[in-house]
Amino acid sequence: ITPPLPSPPAHCHMTPIPKTSHRLIHKYEQTVRIHYDGMLFFFLRRMDLVKHTGGCHCGAVRFEAWSSPDLHVFHCNCSVCTKKQNRHFIVPKNAFTLLQGSDNLTTYTFNTHVAKHTFCKICGVQSFYTPRSNPDGYGVAPHCLDPGTVRSVTVETFCGEKWEESMQAHKSIRDMSKPAADSQLRD
Repeated sequence: ITPPLPSPPAHCHMTPIPKTSHRLIHKYEQTVRIHYDGMLFFFLRRMDLVKHTGGCHCGAVRFEAWSSPDLHVFHCNCSVCTKKQNRHFIVPKNAFTLLQGSDNLTTYTFNTHVAKHTFCKICGVQSFYTPRSNPDGYGVAPHCLDPGTVRSVTVETFCGEKWEESMQAHKSIRDMSKPAADSQLRD
């Protein structure tokens, strides 16, 4: 007999997982892990999604990314992010589609070579990249989005100068690139 789990904290709301799968175009459920009194809880958070489109300056690279209209943007101060003023929000790989320009992309890596800093060969703009913190997702530059889909932007500073310590201290950054089911993002 398995003992029942304790009730979640009062500030957490648990959403039941539907037994039947159905297609959702503008909403999906994302699993969130919460540690409370030494126990690990899995909760679902429902998010409204919009299809953001964007690209580089010259238009050779175009993409779409499904994400909330309320962006959580990271401002990192590691050596490369400082040089290029990289601010980005994270999406899972299955929420990102490169529409055009794969032949016009080039990649820069350094140090651990986990991060893939992709940018347009023609105009030099990095509109998205694969971050070291989330190699299973993409970091999308909010300033490279087409107008009309962003409702708000919250900026969080990430201390990339002390990357390992910052990743240990940050409780949710890795979960931001966990994929939602493809059927929930695509028609």
